Amino acid sequence: MTDLSSFGQDPWWVIGLKAVLIFVVLVFLTLFNIWWERKVVARMQHRIGPNVNGPFGLLQSLADGVKLALKEDIIPKAADKVVFVLAPVLTVIPAFVTFSVIPFGPEVRIPFTDVVTPLQLTDMPVAVLFVMAIASIGIYGIVLGGWSSGSTYSLLGGLRSSAQMISYEVSMGLALVTVFLYAGSVSTSEIVAAQEDIWFGIVLLPSFVIYVVSMVGEVNRAPFDLPEAEGELVGGFHTEYSSLKFALFFLAEYVNMATVSAIATTLFLGGWRAPFGLGTLYPGFNEGYWPVLWFFGKVLFFIFVFIWLRGTLPRMRYDQFMNLGWKVLIPAALAWTVAVAVIRMITLEGGLDRQWIIIGGAVLAVVFLALFFLGGDEEPDEDPTRSEPRRLPDAGGVSRGTPGEGGRFPTPPMPRTGAVRGAAKPLVFPDRDRAPAGTSADKES
Repeated sequence: MTDLSSFGQDPWWVIGLKAVLIFVVLVFLTLFNIWWERKVVARMQHRIGPNVNGPFGLLQSLADGVKLALKEDIIPKAADKVVFVLAPVLTVIPAFVTFSVIPFGPEVRIPFTDVVTPLQLTDMPVAVLFVMAIASIGIYGIVLGGWSSGSTYSLLGGLRSSAQMISYEVSMGLALVTVFLYAGSVSTSEIVAAQEDIWFGIVLLPSFVIYVVSMVGEVNRAPFDLPEAEGELVGGFHTEYSSLKFALFFLAEYVNMATVSAIATTLFLGGWRAPFGLGTLYPGFNEGYWPVLWFFGKVLFFIFVFIWLRGTLPRMRYDQFMNLGWKVLIPAALAWTVAVAVIRMITLEGGLDRQWIIIGGAVLAVVFLALFFLGGDEEPDEDPTRSEPRRLPDAGGVSRGTPGEGGRFPTPPMPRTGAVRGAAKPLVFPDRDRAPAGTSADKES
């Protein structure tokens, strides 16, 4: 049974304080992540990055936000004004709400008071399902924003977002099912408590890999940023947005990055527990406010992975993106879920040791990665019984398009010079030393 007795007992001012702190932390974390991304990518590309506003350029994100808020707010004439205004709000609010069930640490005493409260706004028996449901609502803001703009490019970006949500949320949900099987709960605080001995990211390594790939596709980040591919769709679903409404889309993207990173930290990396066995060496590292440091350190590690991928990998084609989701991630997640269910049932009956589970999971992870990285799209061999393409003679009687000389397909003959009615004829001057009539040389003579 899930023990959630420590939640719902806080005074109203403690609940309000927690809500305000979550909002403020996420806003400042977004400003820091934007600065950090620009700095890391600049270092990868041998540039300096922001270094003017504030120490080390730390205030550059704030300056950009103020500049963006002061820009002119334009609403296209063909847009559905009500939906156009509500779409950014519908995207950014769920991004903040999902953090309400994320545990930042254990129970602590609030300074200068006698109140003891967990470092978590609330929890529920289906907390992870709540996070996925609320995160799905944010996608509707992107779809409606693209539809309401009255632009073809924005509409295509919104449609891509809906297809992307369906494709990668399925694999993400299947990756989380194995965590529920091992933890015996869907509550975030209980899942963290179940990782006291060993992290689920080690025991369930294939699920961890599938979730990490799916979370990059879920938040529209490179190389999976197809809904806002500037080379194809100008700016994607937010092409027609400006000023504060565009800033809300931008804010929602970075808060969603922090959300999926916090979920990965909670479900696979022990949550707020100290890494590398530090909690075993000194139990105080898992008490008080130390766990907040470990939690945000793990979250920033995933943020760095997002930045690293953006700075190194090119954008995928849309068909490759869909094939990865439906033909690789979902079948692998299904097979791994069935395997974990069988192993879990055998373990509960006392027939299998945990070390064999870890070894089996590592072997399956290696096989999965080998199939993922080594499986190339090789061209099939030509069928020797296949008839040669029909040869077309050109004007000079020479056959073109043979497999050995001209490729796999025949080449049509080129028309002779002047054979086409109305074709331009070359200019011929009787005297090369004399310029054409009407030129400056003729006028001078």
